[in-house]
Amino acid sequence: MDISTLIMLAAAFLFFIAVYLKTPASATEGLQAAFYLFLEVLPRMAAALIVAGLIQVLVPQEVIARWMGQESGLQGLFIANALGALTPGGPMSQFPIIASLYKIGIGIGPLVAYMTAWSLMGFQRIIIWELPFLGPRVVAVRVFASILFPVLAGRIAQILWARVAL
Repeated sequence: MDISTLIMLAAAFLFFIAVYLKTPASATEGLQAAFYLFLEVLPRMAAALIVAGLIQVLVPQEVIARWMGQESGLQGLFIANALGALTPGGPMSQFPIIASLYKIGIGIGPLVAYMTAWSLMGFQRIIIWELPFLGPRVVAVRVFASILFPVLAGRIAQILWARVAL
């Protein structure tokens, strides 16, 4: 168990105690709400974990290393930018996939470019939300103004990774 899991468990316990001390019935309602949310999220998480596991055996490590590894340079950043922008799904499906890519050898720069492109340039979000609500002109300006940020973020990550030991 890692430190972030311990922190989340401690926070959950403290919140439960605080709610229980205020209103015991609310604590039960909160646990029921959490259980129903868990049931709603479980299929997505299970699918994402299966995809993440299969990525690790489907994509050879040498392919990831060549195209998006630590030494892939700008090529890796641009590939990761495109993949991140085109990959649908929310955090519950993306982070297992991102963790899987990291485990099979994606470089820190492409990893950051992928994550940044996914959050900033998500194609499905542009189609479903931005175009209908904001119109093509606003979307075009936003996309063109933002399109290189994932590559820039990836390059900065590469520089920091090489110079800063955490």
